Amino acid sequence: MFEYEMHQFRSAELIEEAERFRLARFAREQARARRAERRDRRHEAERTVSTDRSGRRRAPRTA
Repeated sequence: MFEYEMHQFRSAELIEEAERFRLARFAREQARARRAERRDRRHEAERTVSTDRSGRRRAPRTA
């Protein structure tokens, strides 16, 4: 009986550990997705700003 109880206890520990790992992986994936979304928005904002200008450089003005 003692071995059966130890087996149940160990099984419960492993299930809890697997759940913690799953939640940690999910949190990392969510953080990675948020960073990618911010990066994409930042690149999109930079792209719209840079396309408004013409490709040539302006001549310097004299004082």
